[in-house]
Amino acid sequence: MTRRPGYPLYGKKYCGNTNKMEVHDLDNEDISPSGCQIDEIIAAGHAVTFTPDTLDQAHKEGYDNCAYCIGGSTK
Repeated sequence: MTRRPGYPLYGKKYCGNTNKMEVHDLDNEDISPSGCQIDEIIAAGHAVTFTPDTLDQAHKEGYDNCAYCIGGSTK
């Protein structure tokens, strides 16, 4: 899948899901039916980005890795 250029992700690499407190790597998104489901996260209003756009920043903000696109839970 490709990064989404418009609102709310604006081409960023990492997307947080505020509902599950998971971070997704949009360069490695799992688009299978049981995968990341980024479109659904956006539609539900649960998508956030990070500044800076890094996995480390997402972790600092309390987000855990998505098992599908990043793996290796931090908790």
